Amino acid sequence: MVLGVESSCDETGVGIVSGGRLLAHVVASSMDEHARFGGVVPEIAARAHLQAFTPVVREALAQAGIGLRGVDAVAVTTGPGLSGALQVGLAGAKSLAYAAGVPLYGVHHLAGHVAADTLEHGPLPDPCVVLIVSGGHTSLLLVRDLVRDPILHLGDTVDDAAGECFDKVARIFGLPYPGGPAIDRAARDGDPRAVAFPRPLLGSKDDPYAFSFSGLKTAAARWAEQHRLRGEDLPLADGAASLQEAVADVLTRKALAACRQYGVRTLVVVGGVAANSRVRALAEERCAAAGVELRVPPLTLCTDNGAMIAAVGDLLVRSGAAPAKLDVSIDPSAPLEYAALHPAPAPAPARARTAAARPR
Repeated sequence: MVLGVESSCDETGVGIVSGGRLLAHVVASSMDEHARFGGVVPEIAARAHLQAFTPVVREALAQAGIGLRGVDAVAVTTGPGLSGALQVGLAGAKSLAYAAGVPLYGVHHLAGHVAADTLEHGPLPDPCVVLIVSGGHTSLLLVRDLVRDPILHLGDTVDDAAGECFDKVARIFGLPYPGGPAIDRAARDGDPRAVAFPRPLLGSKDDPYAFSFSGLKTAAARWAEQHRLRGEDLPLADGAASLQEAVADVLTRKALAACRQYGVRTLVVVGGVAANSRVRALAEERCAAAGVELRVPPLTLCTDNGAMIAAVGDLLVRSGAAPAKLDVSIDPSAPLEYAALHPAPAPAPARARTAAARPR
């Protein structure tokens, strides 16, 4: 029984996983407290985690039908994320591990998003291409054994992530925070071909899997400004649908290109933006045409949650990975190299690293 704690941003999440099976999944969000500011306020998020931590842990234990003594290990996000928010979650997780007398595992937040898919679809294929799309991250990865092998970055965002683009454009369009769901709702009655928004870095040869959404955000802002300068009502549905189409087009084209280059037959799409209806639909369409299996977690596991952290902890325990010490600290800007942050696992055999990095 592995209890996972997630507190990297504005969700206090606790999940319990045993042998790859999800037993409890509880999330308390402070999103409403941040909405009037148009984004997450770190101090408010940290205080909300303090208030929510104990009730969320109790509810998760009740869902699983166990007490604290029934927990065999505790996993916690130690980075990346907001410093104060991470500190609250880590302090709480240390207390639980110490009180229960069980090992503690420090987990990379993005590895948690990858592991979330295993709770619905079982073990990840070796290898697979993973597209992580969230408010702060857009990355294309080649993953073999998630908790044993190094994670190969094929491409990352060079400026605004996809979710960040949605949030910023939503504010420009006069839509509420969070921007992703608001854009998705507004786009339902729109024409995705109404506005010829750019497809950033789609033809890049130097770094074909890099992402950039800052220029798309600027293009959307100028489009909205032109309508307002002419005194015209903003055709919101068309703008939202066209923006969403541009993001989904770039994400899925690059992901399928990586699958072809590396000879991979499975694409896993995770993170908060994986909940976007057009991203999911276009990924399904293009994967079906390419003969690639698409795996996307349920909507409740796409956004930040403790279940995904418990899933990584469960994999670490079953792999025999060494736990962290109780003096483990946070790393708010931790790069994604391994699923475990403290300590790093033993290096993978040279053969595995070579195979992961070689296009097929």
